[in-house]
Amino acid sequence: MPQRLGGRAASHVAGPGMARLALPKHLSGQVQAAVECLRSGGVVAFPTDTVYGLGVDFLSRQAVLRVLEMKGRPEHLGLPLLLAKVEALEEVAAELSEGAWRLARAFWPGALTLVVRRVPHIPDIITGGRDTVAVRVPGHPVPRALARGLGRPITGTSANRSGQPPARTAEEVRGQLGAWVDLVLTGGPVPGGRESTIVDLTGPEPRLLRAGAIPLEDVLTAHDGHPGRVRPRRVSV
Repeated sequence: MPQRLGGRAASHVAGPGMARLALPKHLSGQVQAAVECLRSGGVVAFPTDTVYGLGVDFLSRQAVLRVLEMKGRPEHLGLPLLLAKVEALEEVAAELSEGAWRLARAFWPGALTLVVRRVPHIPDIITGGRDTVAVRVPGHPVPRALARGLGRPITGTSANRSGQPPARTAEEVRGQLGAWVDLVLTGGPVPGGRESTIVDLTGPEPRLLRAGAIPLEDVLTAHDGHPGRVRPRRVSV
């Protein structure tokens, strides 16, 4: 059962193969409770393909402010968004090139974060006041199920105080964030490992913002229209 506070440990395969991993039955009840928590403006901690994450409804300003406060994260940094599926990209991006779609189809669900021009309804508090937003479809069924159940993206920042190690278990979430989190999904330890690769797609060419689990060479190859040369890689993220 999910645990209220205060009141697949396996290798990750980048790319579409991860989409076959369905939500385990023993987590369905926890996810349903977490979706209700999100709808009421709550903060949920959940396992991902990297570390435990903090999710809220991105349209709830109060909930987003709570996440920033509990992490000690400055507002100007904004927060990334997690999507339920590849097709949801057009719901958050104002303009998308063919290269952007190639990257999404090649590596999502997986450890690639894309920075794209945002649509007008995405709040400034999510983007840090910029006209861009960072998004990905995670390679773990829980955050995808949360976004699908809510009907829109959720935030996907790591569940830890800024400057502290990311949490890999529900117990570590409680140790760092305590009663600030409304609901913790107990999905077991997460893989940890390398963070997602972050690529800015707002210019004429992809620009690497953070090296991560997916090599830049593979990103550039897929972006330029040669997906057959890019093989999904088994990486620890």
